Amino acid sequence: MGCGTSVTGSRAKKSERAIKAAILIQRWYRCYMARLEMRRQYALSIFQSIEYAEEQAQLQLSSFFTFMLHFTHLNETDTDLISHFLNSPSDFNTAGSDVQLLEYERMIVVPDSYHGPRLSFPLTVADTNSLLHAFKDQQHLHARYVLQLLHETKKVLKQMPNIIHLSTSYSKEITICGVAWNWMIFAIFYKNGLPSEENPYLFNGDFVDRGKNSIEILIILFAFLLVYPNHLHLNRGNHEDHIMNLRYGFTKEVMKKYRSHGKRILNLLQDVYSWLPLATVIDSKVLIVHGGISDTTDLDFLNLFKRNKMKSVLRPPKSSTERNHDQERTEFVDSPIIRVKRCLPGQDFAAKGMTRPSSSSSHRRRHTSDLLDVGEHRWLLHDGINSGPLLEAQYLDSSVRMPNVPSELTAKEWKQVVDILWSDPKNQNGCTPNKLRGGGCYFGPDVTARLLKRYNLKMLIRSHECKQEGYEISHDGQVITIFSASNYYEDGSNRGAYLKLNPDLIPRFVQYQVSKCTRKQTLHQRVSVVEWSALKSLREKLYSQRSELIAAFRQYDPNYTGRISATEWASAVESVLHLDLPWRTLRSRLVQLAPDGSVEYLSCFNDLEIEPAIKEVQPALVETLYRYRTDLEIIFNIIDKDHSGLISIEEFRQTWKLFNSHLKIDIDDESIDNLAHSIDFNKDGSIDFNEFLEAFHVVNKFENK
Repeated sequence: MGCGTSVTGSRAKKSERAIKAAILIQRWYRCYMARLEMRRQYALSIFQSIEYAEEQAQLQLSSFFTFMLHFTHLNETDTDLISHFLNSPSDFNTAGSDVQLLEYERMIVVPDSYHGPRLSFPLTVADTNSLLHAFKDQQHLHARYVLQLLHETKKVLKQMPNIIHLSTSYSKEITICGVAWNWMIFAIFYKNGLPSEENPYLFNGDFVDRGKNSIEILIILFAFLLVYPNHLHLNRGNHEDHIMNLRYGFTKEVMKKYRSHGKRILNLLQDVYSWLPLATVIDSKVLIVHGGISDTTDLDFLNLFKRNKMKSVLRPPKSSTERNHDQERTEFVDSPIIRVKRCLPGQDFAAKGMTRPSSSSSHRRRHTSDLLDVGEHRWLLHDGINSGPLLEAQYLDSSVRMPNVPSELTAKEWKQVVDILWSDPKNQNGCTPNKLRGGGCYFGPDVTARLLKRYNLKMLIRSHECKQEGYEISHDGQVITIFSASNYYEDGSNRGAYLKLNPDLIPRFVQYQVSKCTRKQTLHQRVSVVEWSALKSLREKLYSQRSELIAAFRQYDPNYTGRISATEWASAVESVLHLDLPWRTLRSRLVQLAPDGSVEYLSCFNDLEIEPAIKEVQPALVETLYRYRTDLEIIFNIIDKDHSGLISIEEFRQTWKLFNSHLKIDIDDESIDNLAHSIDFNKDGSIDFNEFLEAFHVVNKFENK
């Protein structure tokens, strides 16, 4: 009896120890997973903050363009340079009228050596299948078919309203995707099926600028739109913007793939972007926009204004003073037709069959001379004899017909569109400027509730933000963020998701994560890769602001000890970078800590340096060029209208001086001139600006050595 009791007691103790061990292991595992999750969340926050800072910098370029407008009014002698900024390619659209565009397309010869898809219009399902197979095999669609596709897409989009209204049915659930970049669209189609009458889709903006295959994704979406115009729908995103494309890579992609026809494709795309619908309403209950709303969002107003006036958010509307000034300078537009002829500098007008402007009262009333210098050419403006809706420009022996400039975008129209493309939800009530992105606003649950009540809606679906699980529900279930791009920042950084709606309007989420190289890695390894990549980007961001950061640190270190407290370090970094990150938590990964816990603030710069393209460039100028390299590239790409990468030394010098004066950068003119001449390696008077900027980058000192 005693022996049996002893055995039973021993078993009970073993069982108790096993349970305790299991609880300890479970507790350890939960803590381990929580730490990994925290590290991944911090990495995602770093990526997101840096991305928003880039977007803020992009939007701040609009203030520079406004500065350029004011500069033009004050300094009439610089109109040659400023004209590049004031006139986007769409203002003087080389595509011309629809008839001439079609003529141009027919002139493009598709050689026998081309083995890609050959499209015929109207498109069929066979054409979409052909495109999908070709793009999977890394083939490009020939430029002739790209232009034809864009032309047909524009015609279809022009027939659509600003806000699309759709209906669901139990047999035809609507699939909603947000920010499906690169080849994610193939994963969605594989899991959910191709678009069709039985399988309708809505893609909620940002089709381009993400990944190396944006033009192919755009072609696929537009092709399905042409085949199923009532079953595939597209909302405009904040990246469907030609100036945004200059920063984030789509312009480079198109020019690299299509070279001689790239400019025409990009010009036509500006018009296509402007005709994309701005929002969608499903069953009169669900509003879908790319970004969000504000406390002034007016759906009735958005539904009525001419949306094609919004070519770019980065070109804000002119003030009434600026519009009046422009009208004074260009009174010739009151004529129903203007004949514009161009002569090279010094060329005799008589040789071109032209006469100089008369001194009649009709000419004297104009604010400026009829001789208008633009770039290297002189244009003679005179009243046409024949009336008609088009301007006619004769260039030497060829003629190009250009449409009249569209009516001006108003400040209200501009703000309404910016708010729905750029805004983000927040948990607190109210509506405040979106300082992290630099555009749109943060809207709270009360703002959402008021808008839904005003228009008798139930839910707002939007995209615009990367979410770790691919979606997020906020504002008491009234706002859903759907983000379809998995591995957005780095392999393993986030899942993608899409949602399906039927008449019950209860969203059904489908998550996925596409990854080849991380399948064999452990969770710890995947998180470490994401974290390392995020910290690398953050260190480069710190180094780009090195001078300002050191100045901020030394305000807390008047005796130059090289050490400040963790709180002081965090405050100094945030005051310069404005990234809204948990700096105290991140400090151990970014700087060295002294034994007493203080921060050795110069250590965050120890391992990095900016590698200049030219050794003779002053250190201060090297740092400035690195910090503003993307902004400068955008500005010079606007000047470099053929996107050849070549600009003149004079354009470089003048534009940099303007940028310098706008930002109040302390770089003297002599340094700028010396830099301009140094860049021109072969002394041909032109600068390969793309290569120049790519050479200025942060490197690891140890790896470099």
